[in-house]
Amino acid sequence: MNRRKFLSTAPLATLASDAAAPSLAAQQTSDAGEFHYVNRRQGAHPFKTANTGKRPHIFLICLDMVSPDHFLPSRSLQREMEMPAIRALTAEGVNFTNAFCTVPICSPSRASMYTGRYPYVLANPGGGPEGQENSLRANDVIYPEYLKASGYRTRHVGKNHVGAQKFMDAFDELDTNWERAMPVLKDDGLYHSYLRRLGVRMPRYSRQIHRLYPDRKTPSGTLGGWIEQSDGRPFPLEGQYSWYLSQWAIEKTRDAFASGGPNAPLYLQLNIYDPHNPFTIPAGFEKREAELRKAISLPASFRRAVERNFQPAPGEPALLDFHRRVWGIYRPETAKDYMVANALAMEVIDRALAQFIKALKEMNIYDESLIIFTADHGEMNIHQALVDKGAYLHPETQRVPLVIKPPASFGARPATVDAPVSLLDLAATVCDAAGVVPLARMDGRSLLPHVRGQAEAGDRDLLFQTGWLATGNPACGTERWERGGRHHFFVHNMGSTSDELYDLNDADAGSIAADPAQKKVLDEMAQRTYALLEKDARWSYYRLAFRFQHYTALEKA
Repeated sequence: MNRRKFLSTAPLATLASDAAAPSLAAQQTSDAGEFHYVNRRQGAHPFKTANTGKRPHIFLICLDMVSPDHFLPSRSLQREMEMPAIRALTAEGVNFTNAFCTVPICSPSRASMYTGRYPYVLANPGGGPEGQENSLRANDVIYPEYLKASGYRTRHVGKNHVGAQKFMDAFDELDTNWERAMPVLKDDGLYHSYLRRLGVRMPRYSRQIHRLYPDRKTPSGTLGGWIEQSDGRPFPLEGQYSWYLSQWAIEKTRDAFASGGPNAPLYLQLNIYDPHNPFTIPAGFEKREAELRKAISLPASFRRAVERNFQPAPGEPALLDFHRRVWGIYRPETAKDYMVANALAMEVIDRALAQFIKALKEMNIYDESLIIFTADHGEMNIHQALVDKGAYLHPETQRVPLVIKPPASFGARPATVDAPVSLLDLAATVCDAAGVVPLARMDGRSLLPHVRGQAEAGDRDLLFQTGWLATGNPACGTERWERGGRHHFFVHNMGSTSDELYDLNDADAGSIAADPAQKKVLDEMAQRTYALLEKDARWSYYRLAFRFQHYTALEKA
């Protein structure tokens, strides 16, 4: 069903209411047997299939820029938020509490998630310098292409942002996704038609959260806020864009089964732009706003920034100070507005997802579906007096929610996994569940052994990197996790002489790299990072400069 048919047929009643470890599938596949190809005519992107029995329907729900405050069990704010649909999904699945993105920027993170490989894409389209790759190449392959070639029906709703060609290859359409950083509210004619069918006028802001220039007086832009209809009437939840996308995903799912029957497996991904700013909070959340305002306290790191008059913290890279000025959150009342709106945006998403999950249950496909809930990267959410993300690495922007709800036939129990995992792992995980064994390298590993309770919790060699957003900053880093003990996050900025070291067990701490008591840990993390860079020729760009700057620490190794 295309979007025009959806808009003309959808009932209004509905609208209102390391190198990769071998996967399980690979272990079940013998060397004998035929190759399959994503592109049969060219013999490109070969893969094999494993006999895994009936293949599950698979749904990926990916949000955009979610603060760890909203999903980590250790954070008090998430306990104050009303998210029954997300909580129920988490309670039925496996919750990975130390999940990380590879790059805290939309396009690069999605590129790594879809390919299962560390990305060469290090900037959003339009955000990097001329000549820098900011979308996937035509000869890349993303995991939905493997699913499609193996017999899955593939569907997509929402944000694209890795290149239009790849989504044509994987989904044969571009009519329900958009290839840009920001949502298409103002120029999505079919969304406008949807609003007209609801009798709702286009939204406008009734209250906005304004950034300030460094003079701390002059507004420099909006971070969104609360919306009303253009004629001043309340804007209903059913007209909000995330709700619209969830309804469209429901119709795509229904259409897939109407046209293909119940037995052919379906893969559908729902990419929701929220809670990324600019926020668009509709009517009906006034009580929740008041409750959240009472419950939310500004992070201690923001208060410390106020006390030092927003001057850089000791040992802090100039890059963080630069982005603090870019986002311009100087006033405590503005900071509170941002945190409240951010939390409300998550609650809006939850209500939209409740409709989607309800529909899956009504279609009797929820129980035997594999559902992945995640986000492309994290968000500062006022920590360190910063919001959003930037061309820097920080624990708040690297952490992502990750919940996998397995099919009932897996016999898996709900669980919490604290071992580090990555968005790199999603491609291998989905292929494993679908019985697809790509023969090309993937940097991630299947998480199904964790889901089935068959994996030992251990640390990972995970590389983090970033490139260009508002400014350029070639940077890399890694983490080190000890079960029940220390967990550190190390950052090397090539454009700065200041390394960063974070204690991931301390939610709001700044970098502790300048603390003499942490010198041993800092050197150990530098040595760990260099050892990781030496393993792979792709990282020679970082390795040579890293060795020059860390010569003394590396000589001790």
